Amino acid sequence: MKIDESKLDSIINEYNGEKGSLISILQDIQAQYQYLPREAMDHVAKRLKIPRVQVFGVATFFKAFSLKPKGKQQIHVCMGTACHVRGSRMVLEELERKLGIKAGDTTADNEYTLETVNCVGACALGPVVVKNEEYRGQMTPIKVESLLGSKKT
Repeated sequence: MKIDESKLDSIINEYNGEKGSLISILQDIQAQYQYLPREAMDHVAKRLKIPRVQVFGVATFFKAFSLKPKGKQQIHVCMGTACHVRGSRMVLEELERKLGIKAGDTTADNEYTLETVNCVGACALGPVVVKNEEYRGQMTPIKVESLLGSKKT
């Protein structure tokens, strides 16, 4: 992927090139690209005059950052205890089957990214699936098709 260095420079300039703004800069870059491209992180390190390892360290320390491209649609399956005992594993398996990917992966067309999370804090609604920040409670394998809309395999 070719990155637009002028866009990166614009983001960095919004924070006056402050080294202390590294996390905010990375958040804005991720919002732009849906992940943190290696080339972008190299450029940030160069512009902020900090070691590349420091930029990569921040990017890998925080779970909010991704070094892999994410799909346009983000699906998170809660695997917390309350959701697990109510069948979240079967919901996850149906999502994996329908999308043709495993948890942690993105579909080839970059439409969907499927991930598991430890808890979304909506235990009474379990099992819970969060699609693009919208909570869907009492999810079942049968409801997966309606969750995905027209995406069928």
